[in-house]
Amino acid sequence: MENLIEQARALAFETLKDDVRHDGTPFFGHPDNVAHIVEDEIGLPDACVAAVYLHEAARLHPDVDLSAFPQDVLTLVDGLNKISTIKPKDTRLEAENYKRLIVQYSTDPRVTVIKIADRLEVMRQLQMFPKTSRDQKLLETLMLYMPLAHQLGLSKVNRELGDIWFRYSDPEQFRAITNKLKATEKDREQIMAEFIEPLKKKLSDAGIVYKLKIRTKSAYSIYRKMQVQKVPFEGVYDVFAIRFIIDCEDDPKVEKDLCWKVFSYVTEEYESDTKRLRDWLTTPRPNGYESLHITVKNRRGKALEVQIRTKRMDIEAESGNAAHWAYKGIRHEATLDRWLQSVRDALEHPMDASPEEMPAPPDKEIFVFTPSGELRILPAGASVLDFAFNIHSGLGCRCIGGRVGGRGVPIREKLKTGDVVEILTRKDQRPSRDWLGWVVTSKARTKIKQELDADERKAAVAGREILERRLRNWKLELPDEWLMEFLKARKYPSILPFMAALSREEVDVNDIKLFIQQKQSAAQERPAQPEERAVESAAPKGYSGSSADDILVINAKNVKGLEYKMSKCCNPVFGDDVFGFVTRTEGIKIHRISCPNAARLIERYPYRIQKVVWQDNPNTGDFQCTLTVTTELDHPVLSAIMNVIGQFKVSMRSFNVKENLRAGTYEITIRLLVPSSAELDKVLSQVGSLKQVIKIRRN
Repeated sequence: MENLIEQARALAFETLKDDVRHDGTPFFGHPDNVAHIVEDEIGLPDACVAAVYLHEAARLHPDVDLSAFPQDVLTLVDGLNKISTIKPKDTRLEAENYKRLIVQYSTDPRVTVIKIADRLEVMRQLQMFPKTSRDQKLLETLMLYMPLAHQLGLSKVNRELGDIWFRYSDPEQFRAITNKLKATEKDREQIMAEFIEPLKKKLSDAGIVYKLKIRTKSAYSIYRKMQVQKVPFEGVYDVFAIRFIIDCEDDPKVEKDLCWKVFSYVTEEYESDTKRLRDWLTTPRPNGYESLHITVKNRRGKALEVQIRTKRMDIEAESGNAAHWAYKGIRHEATLDRWLQSVRDALEHPMDASPEEMPAPPDKEIFVFTPSGELRILPAGASVLDFAFNIHSGLGCRCIGGRVGGRGVPIREKLKTGDVVEILTRKDQRPSRDWLGWVVTSKARTKIKQELDADERKAAVAGREILERRLRNWKLELPDEWLMEFLKARKYPSILPFMAALSREEVDVNDIKLFIQQKQSAAQERPAQPEERAVESAAPKGYSGSSADDILVINAKNVKGLEYKMSKCCNPVFGDDVFGFVTRTEGIKIHRISCPNAARLIERYPYRIQKVVWQDNPNTGDFQCTLTVTTELDHPVLSAIMNVIGQFKVSMRSFNVKENLRAGTYEITIRLLVPSSAELDKVLSQVGSLKQVIKIRRN
């Protein structure tokens, strides 16, 4: 494979020979330096080294021909090219999202490692960049690349990135800490030599083979601990730790026995702080981390942290399942963890790993950008329409299509990670029911349904006005039972969609006229039934028995003084479609035709049903009704609803709000006094059109 690297390097050199870096030096030095880090410092295979050269050539010269190289190398190059397009708009606020985007671009997990190596080289040469660019790279390194390096077990790379960030971000503190570390270096070596001296013979006589290591914290780690604990340099007690790494066979019992034996020798010789004993041998951490930690006082009375583990445990702790980043409690997802573990496995066994054997990164989400570079995360399968609603509900409602990468696409076009999407709108555009089949996000579906419901209500109001005007012109009446019969014949589930269809001219109003005339003719030919006469004779006061059509006329002004009552199960309002029901003891009760009990009463007691019409105008009385409003969990919506209600001739009697945190909604119950159904319809329409309102219904 040596020829592969030479071939890639030769192509990159020829392609990049005229390019220079910010300080005027040949740009080719950058891929050469990154290739050195990838091959010598991290130890990735030749395909990854070749990909470094080809990526830089293709990034700066997209027309370069790479067809002569193997597909696995080209897969790495493609992933690196995609990551290079990421230009975080606000890294600090969306660091987790950008980290996930980097992972998703890495079809071959080693792409992320190569990118971290690339960033390390950039940080080593940071002085050549202008201040604005330097500040951005420092922020990206802190929020994106250091956490990724930490998660991948690249501890050496992470330490260096941290120290470079610290050196540029706070030069004075960096110099102070590094100078103190240098000044105390000999002291640490002497402390370790003094510490092990009285233990050497005991360990040797016991046949324990071990290696002693000083683990010194990096300047950045010390700085972070000083910040968190609010202590000076001298207050960080674990600036360094002495670690025993025991060489023995991989037998759990033998390993534990030897660790405890070393522990006993240490605690016999030095005073220990039992409160700081950490026994992760007997009960390993959930991630598998095994070790003994103890704090002791040396001859000078200085506290020392001592770690005791076997060689196997040390490897596991540094780069295996129990890597340091995991037991520090960094938040992670199970799928991402498995993918990151596959990267660690590839680093440990480069000859055994192949791209085909590595799991793909999580693919339940896509990462899409606005033309200004703002990152938006959507579920897989999201369309241009989903993207428009994700930006703003108003934009979604007016969307007519989009441009993806400069190419015009329809609103149903499915998006993929990395797409840059521009939304196209038109002022007169309105959602249609087809849109529900083109979106996958709940926000888009909810808003589309809300808009459709609002349009339906507005159309229904217009349809009712058309029908009432025609009936007046024809001097005809349409009783509720006839209307329900007509709806059933036309297969309309309720009055609302029927009235909306009437306004859209989907129903010919002349068909209604013909239907009424047919019903009138049939009624004139049918003789009166005995039960109808019985009801007429027994009707209470207020019953308009003298009317040819047997209609009860009710007066909205003096409801309480008549022998009929408004039913509390549906609270009729002046102008509602209503019917009367003759009760045994309470006179006639007035129900809305849409009352939950209406179907049962009409079906079981047809001989007790009374036709009803309203008398007087809507301003002669007040009626109670209850509305239930479901809204997004947004505080301003409460005042917005009250402001809308205040614009109409209604009186609010109560306003009750319940939070549904699981659904992310408010459930609002409003009791109103209204003069008529027309005024109530206005309230329903205007409240329902508020952007935060998901659903509104009259109880």
